[in-house]
Amino acid sequence: MAGPFANPSMITLDSYLRTASPRMEPGLIVTVEQVALAVKRISNELAGAALRGELGSTGAINVQGEEVEKLDLWSNNVFLDAFAGGGAVCTLISEELEKPRHLKMQRARDSYALLFDPLDGSSNTDINGSLGTIFAVRRHKPGHGDDIADVLGRGSEQVVAGYALYGPATMLVWTAGDGVNAFVLERSIGEFALWREKIRMPARGKTYGVNQANAARWHPGARAFLERLSGPKDKGGGYSLRYCGAFVGDFHRCLLTGGIFMYPGEVSAGGKSSGKLRLMYEVAPLSMVAEQAGGASSTGHGRVLDFVPDGIHQRVPVYIGSTEEVALAEKLKVEDG
Repeated sequence: MAGPFANPSMITLDSYLRTASPRMEPGLIVTVEQVALAVKRISNELAGAALRGELGSTGAINVQGEEVEKLDLWSNNVFLDAFAGGGAVCTLISEELEKPRHLKMQRARDSYALLFDPLDGSSNTDINGSLGTIFAVRRHKPGHGDDIADVLGRGSEQVVAGYALYGPATMLVWTAGDGVNAFVLERSIGEFALWREKIRMPARGKTYGVNQANAARWHPGARAFLERLSGPKDKGGGYSLRYCGAFVGDFHRCLLTGGIFMYPGEVSAGGKSSGKLRLMYEVAPLSMVAEQAGGASSTGHGRVLDFVPDGIHQRVPVYIGSTEEVALAEKLKVEDG
C-alpha cells in the first residue's frame, strides 16, 4: 500500500522550479536549489548526530544571548558553505551571525539577501524532538554595496520564503508568491519530490500551540485569548493544546490542519511587552507562507508583513495560523500599545 507521501509522478524540485508557471527568475531558482542542498546535508547529519557525539552545547553564547548547540553552529556553517561558491545571493543574515555576511563576488543585476534560522528548535536536539530550518529571500537594489537598508523593509517585500521540517520525512515547504508548495526528500534518489501544490490552510482549526507556562508574564488580552481557546466549546473554545517547542513544527500543523500558534510578548517591569521570536528570519518568512496558503499572521497590533524592522535581530510577538483565530486574537487586543 502506498504511504502518505507516495508520489508516482515523482516531480523533482529541480524540474518543478524550471517548468512551473509563472517562471521564476534564474537567480531565485538557483537560490532555492542551494537552500535545498543545505537542507539535505542537515537532514543527513541529524540522522546520525547522536552516534557521532555531535549533540549538546558548545558552551558559547550567540548574539541572541542564547546557548549555542553544536548543531546550531554546524548547520549555520552548512549554509555558509552552500553559498560560498557564488550565485545571486551576496548577503547572508543568520540567527547565528551578529552581522550580515557579505560574499565576495561580482554582484549581478539581480542579487539577493538570504535570511535564515539554520536550526529552529535546536533545544530539541538532545531529545530527538522536532527541528526545522526557516529561510527567506529579499531583493537587493541594483548597484548596492554592503549597506543592507534595502532589505530592512516590510515582510511583504520578501520574494521567496519557506522552511524545512526534519521529522519522519524531511519536508521542504516554500512559496515564491504564487501559492505554497511542499516537497518531501526521497532518500532513494537523494532528491526532493513534489508532495502537495497550492496548499490551503483551513479558515479555522481545532488546536493551538503556545508555551503556556509563560502565561503569567503576558498582557491580559493574551491571557483572555488563551482562556477563550481552552474554555468550553459552546463559548468558542474546546481547542486542544499542541506544542512541540519548534516554531516550524507547530506552524506546520497549522498549515495542514488549521488552528493557531502564538508566542505572546512578555510584559516587563515597565509595563511594555516584547517578543521572543525574530522577525526577519523566523516570523516574517512563515507569515508569508501563512498568507500564501490563505492564513494570517499578526503581531497583535496588525499584519506581520506590514511591520518594518529596525534591525536584523529584532523580536516581535506573533499570532499565526487560520484567519478566524488570528482575527479573534486581534479583537481581544492581545498586546499592549
